[in-house]
Amino acid sequence: FQYVEDAIKREKQLKNWHRGWKINLIERNNPNWKNLWKPLDPETSSG
Repeated sequence: FQYVEDAIKREKQLKNWHRGWKINLIERNNPNWKNLWKPLDPETSSG
């Protein structure tokens, strides 16, 4: 997000969504539940 206010607004939207809807969204876009997190420090990466 370009502005922190937009990111906060979006986060609040997501927090209001039901758990089942969030899981469905994840499964549609990432069916294997691949970890998309990339560590900031490669030294702390587990593999």
